[in-house]
This record gives sequence, C-alpha cells and structure tokens, in this order.
Amino acid sequence: MTQSIVALFDDRPFFEKAVAYGVQHGVLDQPKLDAIQTDAPKGMVQIARYFGSEFLRPELEKAKDRIVNMVSLTLQIQSGGDLRKAAEHLREHSFMSRSKAASDMLKALIVMPQNTHFGMNEHGGFSDKHIPQLAKWSLCNLAEYQAELAKRQQVAHVIDAAIWMADELGLHADDLEEAGCDAEAVIRTALLAAATKHKEMPDWVAFQKIIATLRKPSATKAINLAVPKNLPAEFKAAVEQVRQSIEADLPKILDSAITCQKLFNQTPAFVGRYFWVEDGLSEVDHFDRQTSAAWTKATGGHSDDSSLLTLFLCIATGSTGKTLLTEKTAATLIRKIRKSGVQPELATAFIQANAPAEHQDDYIDIWEAFIDESLDTLASDHDYKLHDALSLLRRECNVAE
Repeated sequence: MTQSIVALFDDRPFFEKAVAYGVQHGVLDQPKLDAIQTDAPKGMVQIARYFGSEFLRPELEKAKDRIVNMVSLTLQIQSGGDLRKAAEHLREHSFMSRSKAASDMLKALIVMPQNTHFGMNEHGGFSDKHIPQLAKWSLCNLAEYQAELAKRQQVAHVIDAAIWMADELGLHADDLEEAGCDAEAVIRTALLAAATKHKEMPDWVAFQKIIATLRKPSATKAINLAVPKNLPAEFKAAVEQVRQSIEADLPKILDSAITCQKLFNQTPAFVGRYFWVEDGLSEVDHFDRQTSAAWTKATGGHSDDSSLLTLFLCIATGSTGKTLLTEKTAATLIRKIRKSGVQPELATAFIQANAPAEHQDDYIDIWEAFIDESLDTLASDHDYKLHDALSLLRRECNVAE
C-alpha cells in the first residue's frame, strides 16, 4: 500500500508534467519541443543577467529554476491545473511568452498595496528597486502567489472603497493622500455620516455633531449603519467587514459620559480609527468667534499678498486654509478647481467676517483682481500637465520649491 502511494506522488514542476502529457497524448509535436529547447537556454541567460550575472554557474542554475517555475506558474493559472489545457497553452504560445506572462503577474503583485494607510504605499509601478522582491517571488509556488494576491486584493478593495465613499462625500483621493489617514477610518466615518444624513465628509466640528446626533435617545434605537446601495459589488465585502467593526465600537461611541475629545483623540484604541477633515478655519469659527483671533490663527500672522492669496484660494475651493503650499498640495488644489470649480465669494465672506475692518476693502480688491486674472489659467483643461497653472501659483502665491 505504501509503495503505491509513493508511486503516485509526482513533485516535478508543472511545466515538466505538461510537456510529458503533451508528448504522450500528441498535443506537442517535435518542432514545438525543438522550439522550447532553443528558447529555454536563451531565457535562462536573460534571467541570470537580469538578477545578477550570466557568467556564473550558480546564477545560471538559479535562472533555470526561475524560468521553469515561472512558466509553471503561468500554465497552472491559465489551465486551472488541467494538464491537457496546459499542454495546449504550450502548443499555442512560445516558451518565452509564458515566462514573461508570469513575470508580468509577479511585477503587478509586488506593486499592489500592502497597507490600508494612505501615504504608506508606493506609486508609479514596478522599478529597479523592486528587482530583489521579484527575485524572491520568481521562485514562489502557486499557493504562495495566490495567498499573497488574495491578501493584497483585500487591501486594494479597502483602499478603493474608501476612495469611492470619500468621493461620494465630496473628498478627492488626493485629499486622503495628503491627510495620510487609514482607509478603514474613512469608511467608518462615511458610514456614520450616511447614518446621520450628512452629505459631506465632516471636519472635526461636524464629526462631533454626528456623534451628538447618534447619542440622542431618539436615535440610538434606530441607527442604520447600512452599506451604500450603489456601492460597487467588488467593494461590498470589504465595507461590510468595516461596518461590523463599527458595531463593536458603538457602546463607547454612544456613551455620553465620554466626550468626543477624550474618546477619539485621547483613547489609544480610537486614535486614528475614525477620520475627519482637518479644517482649522472651521474650528476657529466654532471655538473662537473673536475676529482678531480668527484672522491671526488663519493667516498665521502673515500679511504679505502671496500668503493672503494662498489662504483665500484655499478657502474659495473648500480646502484646508494654508498660507504655504507644497508642490503636491498646489497640484491637488488645481485639480480640485478643475473638478469642482471655485467659489470666490467664500473668500470674500471670510475677509468680511474676520479681517481687520481697516484692511477689508484692500484685501477684497487684491483677491478679486487675482481671481479675475487667474481663473481661466487655473481652470483650463488644455493645461493637462498643470505647467501654466503651477507657474501662476508659484508667481502669485506661496508654493514651496
């Protein structure tokens, strides 16, 4: 009995099994086998050169293992483990193309996000710095590849779901990147916002109002943390998992004895667990109504035209008020203008409500002259690389080099 079990065990690479099956069942003819024998050594040398040196025997030996493993990986995935289908794939495609197909799959895997925290994942695709990772994954088996793919797809779904839900509440993906928040935190807040009929991603003041609404005796019995009906199907499982985590948080969220400040900003388990837009201007308006204090806080004490125009433009686009922009933040601001437009009256109203009375008319004149002269350039879709718009902001506003 033991001998028959050992006889059935076949640990050859899947590629070798597919070739053996193809020969035995007439799927692969001699010209095809000759082509494989011609391509394989060429491929080995290319792989050895890519990962190290084609002149060292150990590197060539490892290259042989890599190319056979990658071809096996492609054949297993494309055939679903069916040897006939695998042999047919070999017949219809070149040996080198099956190796490249696996290489492309592994490169795509390597650059997939591993962390749901915005700002902690790389952008820009596969590059030379990823070659050591490709060297490792080129020797992985199918189970290892599928396990890692499933894990990273789950992370990607959480991130993409957060982007989708934030966009529904008027917040762009670039804003999430700039905030450096966690995708699950964004989803949690979006679900709370939906449950309380809020249509925008809340700032801290609005977030506290959401919690206050949930804590009302009339609301606690009818809280509906529903997954959005129009949520794309591929995100539903990820969002549902996050929704269940809010259910676990509800006892503390609904506890009126704990202030929002203490729960969300001072309780370690809740710090960063929920998301709100950092809007200093909103907090100033809420907590400090004195005009002079509000103006000083918003401007940071700056009074030069460039700083003030930077602040006014941020306010007019509904962005966090700043007197100095990074290149990335400036580009985000321009894209926001082109997507959602600009409301110059918001900046004018801010000046009228907060600026020192003796300077209000001057500040309004500076702002209106700027927006009249600049809006066409900032909003122009023809400047798709943002060159003209960024040059304008560097010249008129404060943009860090």
